[in-house]
Amino acid sequence: MISRAPPPAIDARADQPAAGDYHPQAPFLDELFESDGTPRPTAVPLVEQLRRLGPAGLIEAGRRRDAIFMQQGITFETSSVGGASHERPFPLDLVPRVLSGQEWRDIKRGLAQRIRALNHFVDDVYHAREIVREGLVPWRLVVSCSHFARAVHGIRPPGGVYTHVAGCDLVRHSDGTWKVIEDNVRIPSGISYVLENRAAMARLVPELFASYRVRPVDHYPQLLLRALRSVAPSAESEATVVVWTPGPANPAYFEHAFLARQMGVELVEASDLVVRDDVLYMRTTRGLERAHAVYRRLDDDFVDPLEFRPDSLLGVPGLVRAYRAGSVAVANAFGTGVADDKAIYCVVPDMIRFYLGEEPILENVKTYLLSDPEVLEHVLERLDQLVVKPTGESGGRGVMIGPHAHEGEIERMRQVISTHPERWIAQDVVRLSTVPTVGADGVLAPRHVDLRPFAVFGERIDIVPGGLTRVALDDGSLIVNSSRGGVSKDTWVLEDGDTADRAGPPIADTQPPALPDLRYGAWSGQQQQQQQRQQPQRRPPGSP
Repeated sequence: MISRAPPPAIDARADQPAAGDYHPQAPFLDELFESDGTPRPTAVPLVEQLRRLGPAGLIEAGRRRDAIFMQQGITFETSSVGGASHERPFPLDLVPRVLSGQEWRDIKRGLAQRIRALNHFVDDVYHAREIVREGLVPWRLVVSCSHFARAVHGIRPPGGVYTHVAGCDLVRHSDGTWKVIEDNVRIPSGISYVLENRAAMARLVPELFASYRVRPVDHYPQLLLRALRSVAPSAESEATVVVWTPGPANPAYFEHAFLARQMGVELVEASDLVVRDDVLYMRTTRGLERAHAVYRRLDDDFVDPLEFRPDSLLGVPGLVRAYRAGSVAVANAFGTGVADDKAIYCVVPDMIRFYLGEEPILENVKTYLLSDPEVLEHVLERLDQLVVKPTGESGGRGVMIGPHAHEGEIERMRQVISTHPERWIAQDVVRLSTVPTVGADGVLAPRHVDLRPFAVFGERIDIVPGGLTRVALDDGSLIVNSSRGGVSKDTWVLEDGDTADRAGPPIADTQPPALPDLRYGAWSGQQQQQQQRQQPQRRPPGSP
């Protein structure tokens, strides 16, 4: 966690106020300012505090943020064009994003609806395939998904829950409507930064909170632990939960360790786990101890060399067999990635109607499946006007934004898509909303943002108020991914009397385990493959 340090005196006098010459960019919706540059009603107290701080105050707060983050190891690794890696303090902008209680209720209802439908879909494709029989989703589309897992066909996890943790990406259009741009139900990452952002903001710029009642986010570990215990097989006493990490070389290792510490459970690697008689055990100094629920943070390909990649050094032999026997719960369930595929994203509105009998609350962005020859021809003629994405990737990898691409890049993409059109989708460009963001000179400028709220599915679906707001730092850029230079913001959901999102009683009888010094990583991408290449000499799990 971020160390608590007394704030030094900030010289609020500056050559110009931080928000004094702010100009929203037409035709985009600015969330804090009207088109004429006047603050929106809910933003008036915030803008006044930012003006009091001024550029000098914001720059000084940014220096303290960077110093604290570097001291605590809260850093982020970026790669230059030449491939060299560099560390910088975790990218947190000091101007929060503010959502009203009513906005949040609409978002929350839409997300819960979507997650229920996705959970039904995962169960259906590995069992009855009713949606396929109805002709709504072609079977060839399902089996072509890179994360479709034949090894878990016919397995129904404890509680019937597959999508225990979800992080759907939302964008706000210039007309004010919220749209889902991507579903993340395989291994969604980033919740630790939501919690750290709030802690940092409360320490660095507490005055910004003075006129607001902001809903808390720090109860997420409680929600996750309760969800994991709720789906765990019955135990004589309290179910044992573990967080399974591929190891310190993974760029999201900080989050793995952070969540284990906050929940008060063990952080384990493959060498700490073993299967005996279709039961998963954790190696301890007292001998083997049964593990009832596993929050895993590595891809299906690496979890069990007997069922998936046989060359995996990160997996536990026999784990899928134990999972099939029902002796262990795994979150998210094996095979859930089939619902993470961007080609499947296209049919989520149909899923909602089919499984739930409801109309979608949150709309999709207009999306084109390129496996259709007529659609492919239409898209190839408009590549300079569309966003193109590979169906099986995440973290912004392989994305081309046509209006921002040069002619050579567009032509190369045309050739790649023409060779394997089934591996790509295209989407209309969305006019992402903007939020004021602090520049290097301390002056605010509009930058495009998206939002990744996080949901936990156990006995019910709980959604943490707000989420991870990611910012495209470059002027005019629409790329918000951290690996491409994006930063993040603290996302405020304002109190309005609704108690549904408030924390329950604290988790009982949990003491955070001691952890070694950590290297903190990014929220984007799961790079188990990279780690496996880095550790060819590591002995297989379970060896003496």
